[in-house]
Amino acid sequence: MDRSNRTSPIAGFILLGLSAHPRLEKTFFVLILLMYLVILLGNGVLILVTILSSRLHTPMYFFLGNLSFLDICYTTSSVPLILDSFLTPRKTIPFSACAVQMFLSFAMGATECVLLSMMAFDRYVAICNPLRYPVVMSKSVYVPMAAGSWAAGSATAMVQTSLAMRLPFCGDNIINHFACEILAVLKLACADISINVISMAVANVIFLGIPVLFISFSYVFITATILRIPSAEGRKKAFSTCSAHLTVVVVFYGTILFMYGKPKSKDPLGADKQDLSDKLISLFYGVVTPMLNPIIYSLRNKDVKAAVRNLVFHKHFTQ
Repeated sequence: MDRSNRTSPIAGFILLGLSAHPRLEKTFFVLILLMYLVILLGNGVLILVTILSSRLHTPMYFFLGNLSFLDICYTTSSVPLILDSFLTPRKTIPFSACAVQMFLSFAMGATECVLLSMMAFDRYVAICNPLRYPVVMSKSVYVPMAAGSWAAGSATAMVQTSLAMRLPFCGDNIINHFACEILAVLKLACADISINVISMAVANVIFLGIPVLFISFSYVFITATILRIPSAEGRKKAFSTCSAHLTVVVVFYGTILFMYGKPKSKDPLGADKQDLSDKLISLFYGVVTPMLNPIIYSLRNKDVKAAVRNLVFHKHFTQ
């Protein structure tokens, strides 16, 4: 293949989605649509109550509001495209739209990793150093922490997307995925992607490895502090303030580790099944996890439940 063919730009990509499994498409269309509506409703309500309820004007709920907004942005960057792919076999997406979707997905994922570690630090200070909490977690501290999470996620997404989109693509432009997932796009490049691999490895260490270690150490100190509380009621109350965050962390990172850590099949006959399972796991990570976040925080947090009840009753009585 000559150089002009190798480096000729392509107009767009074709998303396979579940086109090889037409029976699943209608079922998943309804399922994903319902989940997306729950995500918008649940996270929207959380954002609303953290803004309107003065009792929730604390660092923890400020971070929770950011997490809810992030989940809405993350799912909105991919779910409409996924739903469209269920209705349109071999959906074509323009090159520029693919780059934007890739950037948004990567940015939201990286931001959530950092944001969850910031929330762990908030819980660490609240439980291990409660007397210093108002000083350490003042508004002049937690607002820049949240802003820094968004800036860091956006910066790494810009780097990864720019490196991926500057590659020459030739021949097959079919992405075996629901959306423009960066690893699926890199497989189509007809050039050396070693720089991309190295940069993604560095990003994984910074945005996955370091936050996981930070969260783990935070909860080691939190657990040690809770166990030193003399009364059972006091231990239960202290643990309840961080149980929702810990549950979200386990679901979020557990899905990522399962998605990228499971062994690859070498059986050609099992490759199709593995492709399907990879897509469904990715779907779980991209849709189910953001849907669970508001449910977890609502069920395991008395302040949030009280704020939602007050909001509903206030709206009911004012009508």
